[in-house]
Amino acid sequence: MFRALRVTREPAAVELLDDLTDEALGDGDVTVDVEYSSLNFKDGLAIAGRPGVAKISPLIPGIDLVGTVAASASPRWAAGDRVILNGWGIGETHNGGLSERARVAADWLVALPEGMTAARAAAIGTAGFTAMLAVLALENAGATDGDVLVTGAAGGVGSVAVALLAGLGHRVVASTGRPEQGDYLRFLGAADIVDRTSLAEAGKPLQSQRWSGAIDSVGGHTLANVLAQTTYGGTVASCGLAASGDLPTTVMPFILRAVTLTGINSVFAPRALREEAWRRLASDLDPELLDSMTTTIPLAETITAAGRILDGSVRGRTVVDVRA
Repeated sequence: MFRALRVTREPAAVELLDDLTDEALGDGDVTVDVEYSSLNFKDGLAIAGRPGVAKISPLIPGIDLVGTVAASASPRWAAGDRVILNGWGIGETHNGGLSERARVAADWLVALPEGMTAARAAAIGTAGFTAMLAVLALENAGATDGDVLVTGAAGGVGSVAVALLAGLGHRVVASTGRPEQGDYLRFLGAADIVDRTSLAEAGKPLQSQRWSGAIDSVGGHTLANVLAQTTYGGTVASCGLAASGDLPTTVMPFILRAVTLTGINSVFAPRALREEAWRRLASDLDPELLDSMTTTIPLAETITAAGRILDGSVRGRTVVDVRA
């Protein structure tokens, strides 16, 4: 038997169970003994019973997991292999990582990079993986020569993005609605801080050019203003909608300044891109900075922590030690 968090729709409930058996895991050709998961905004939505995330019921939430292969019917993996899984529908359409055990498809897994601990891989999680995909997109577009803006900078994606970009030598400007996090963001490497309210209201379709590139996890008017302030030929990577899924803008930044808006999807990123992103995370992300932005909680505290991540009071990354 193993412990897991489980969400049901009818009746609407979330509970920590300690008597589940492997029959509750679902389909897959690899069984993993999970050591760590993490708490993401999407997990908070699922645990709170908000519509749109949990597509099956009952569901074990958790869009991340790190652990050791216990059994494998695939030649790709063998018992004892150390693995990471982000996305591919776990915690949404397939049972996820907030559990001591998981059964998943072999193709969804990537190897834990050599020298990286399981706890740090979980701290990176989907948020850090998404941040790395966004950084790669900006690099591929050549859009990091001037100031690079990171919105939602004190959150999980934003914190890792600030640390990565600054560590790579870029001048990073962090946007946040929490002024008390200024010292934290400067510690991660931000050269300057802007209040999110300066970006949150409707603005002109073209504004003073400020950003050679940007990583936005907010959406709505914030993303529209970021596009309007991006320099000629710059690129904005969109990876979230914390404020809104709307995009109230015009074509002007695209046709008058040759601005590129690129979407970041971490859920279905192909294997080669996943492996590149994890290689870069292992080499480019300062592990001590990662530790400084990470809080670790036991599985039993996940429900309470989910409420905090939804109300915006969580800073950085939250790791869940599912064995504690």
